[in-house]
Amino acid sequence: MPKIDLHIHTVPTISDAHFTFSLAKLCEYVNSAELDAIAITNHDMFDLGQFNKITEKLDCVVFPGIEINIDKSHVLVISENQNLDEFQLKTQTVSEKITAVGDSISVDELVDIFGDLNKYLLIPHYEKRPAISGDTLNQIGGFISAGEVDSPKKFIRMAKDETEITPVIFSDVRIREDMNKFPTRQTYIDCGELSLNSLKFSLRDRHKVALSKSEGNSLFQVFDDGQRLSTGLNIVLGARSSGKTVTLTQISKDCTNVKYIPQFSLVQRDDASYEKEFNADVARKKSTFADKHLSPFKTVLDDILNIDLGINRRKVEDYLATLLKSAEEAEKLDAFSKVALFNETLFEVGVDQALSDLIGSVRQLIENIEYREVIDKHVDVNNLKALACELIELLWAKAYERKKRSFVNDTVRDVKNKLQLRTSATQVKDVDLYKVMIENKKVSKFNQISKLLQTEKVIFEENIQDFKVVCKQRSFEGSGEIKNISGQKVAFSDAYRKYAIPYEYLVALKENEALTPSEFYKYFACIEYEILNKDGFKVSGGERSEFRLLQEIKDAQNFDYLLIDEPESSFDNLFLKGEVNQMLKEISQTMPVVVVTHNNTVGASINADYIVYTSKEIAGKDIVYRRYSGHPSDKELCSIEGKKINNFQVTMNSLEAGEEAYVDRRGGYESIKN
Repeated sequence: MPKIDLHIHTVPTISDAHFTFSLAKLCEYVNSAELDAIAITNHDMFDLGQFNKITEKLDCVVFPGIEINIDKSHVLVISENQNLDEFQLKTQTVSEKITAVGDSISVDELVDIFGDLNKYLLIPHYEKRPAISGDTLNQIGGFISAGEVDSPKKFIRMAKDETEITPVIFSDVRIREDMNKFPTRQTYIDCGELSLNSLKFSLRDRHKVALSKSEGNSLFQVFDDGQRLSTGLNIVLGARSSGKTVTLTQISKDCTNVKYIPQFSLVQRDDASYEKEFNADVARKKSTFADKHLSPFKTVLDDILNIDLGINRRKVEDYLATLLKSAEEAEKLDAFSKVALFNETLFEVGVDQALSDLIGSVRQLIENIEYREVIDKHVDVNNLKALACELIELLWAKAYERKKRSFVNDTVRDVKNKLQLRTSATQVKDVDLYKVMIENKKVSKFNQISKLLQTEKVIFEENIQDFKVVCKQRSFEGSGEIKNISGQKVAFSDAYRKYAIPYEYLVALKENEALTPSEFYKYFACIEYEILNKDGFKVSGGERSEFRLLQEIKDAQNFDYLLIDEPESSFDNLFLKGEVNQMLKEISQTMPVVVVTHNNTVGASINADYIVYTSKEIAGKDIVYRRYSGHPSDKELCSIEGKKINNFQVTMNSLEAGEEAYVDRRGGYESIKN
């Protein structure tokens, strides 16, 4: 199968950090990686003169191409190696349109420049930043042959999913003078001749691409020396100081988005400090859930934050007092107090939030991509656009009406003030009784909601192997708990005295100028977490370490690689064989996992997909660090130089302290079995 890399940069542009191109390094890369075809794809430009020099120097097939910023994402446009003058003219138009960081062209401009896109090989950033947007993908989807990803994990996932486009993985490398390592991200493709049409035809079939030449997608190259790993579960064996941890460190350095759990990183140290660190870590990881749980309450609280029942009560009292006094003085009114505007009520002026929210909802229906098919099935998008326009016009009309009412209010207020200066009659104080009633109802509901929030109950549970994460809500049991939540050196004792009456408690919080109103929602209910063992008790010191390891492995799902260095250094065999091995096997179904171990429970019982054995050897007067690798069932493990070593022997030495010790120990176990 030919090996290709269709994403190589040779000219620094505004989209790159500066580098100095080296043709010699490009030749070295092509030869060392044994590439059969490459494409030169610089950002938004094509240098024909440089391209000709490259093709003259290289023995492999070289395609002309360009990486275009299109609608804020990147798309490779690769051409056949002919009509290069015409291709340069088209790419020059792209260069003229994209002259600053952040510039991009539209799909329509792409078609205007290149014409029939079927003549080219189009490969967008797919599972790679900046990824192609859904709208852009819909517009050019018919011309796309494959999607570029940036890790074996994403490659495997897309290769297995028949609904996805064909994945490819390329280096995206800048060929520099100072390169001392070459990338390992290339794709093998099952095609005939290496022509553009042949590549396009083969890329339409996901079964014709692979991460390795002979092992399909089960292995991938991890180092530039040719060292390979399984896309599943890898075990690294070897004697002390033979290069195991160095291997993990190099993987972590050479690959991106790696979850690395170093040796002893989770082992318990000082009891008190470790427990404090553990609790803080658990709370931190779950804080997002707590904020989500309290988010609806925050909306309620923000709605009544500026309600002042005391002011409302005084307004009503003033209104009633002035109304009664005005009635008593009815026969004594003068010309000024008899004017209609003297006791006129002002217009209510407020923003129509419901209408604004409705427009936002309609707009979301119009712009939504993820559920486009479902929306279009029930609602015509043109009708939605017409509805949005009509609602916007209505919003404008209401805004104009508010402006007129505000103008009238200003005029009425001015007239009332001037009339008041010319008469001794009592002017009835203005009050919006409907607003007062609504605000009283809101406060009443706020008190009810706050009480419900303070009722103790479990709001979230999550099982992680034999452990359970339990999240509860309850009322605060003292001002000290609130102070801890706030993280501030502020006394809450005065406010806490009114904690039983939520609205009065809120008023007390508002009176404390040292507090931030946007944080008030956190001070009404205590959200706490507990980690329980399989018996339902709080975890012990050792169990905390076990839970943290399981949590770290679980969190690795958000990464592209998982590396663990000697987990047996901190944990017992029953835990490793049960919980850890099971999780590692499960997660290795979706991403490469590499475990360094000396322990037979991890090294043998886990049934790894691939073995890497590190060895420190003497070659003459020099010490050589070498890696041997192969499948667990292979009789021999092989180094990249072709040197072989007995698999059974190194496995026995690494995991069982040698065959003799293994046989003796096995005999001892048999003698006490019955």
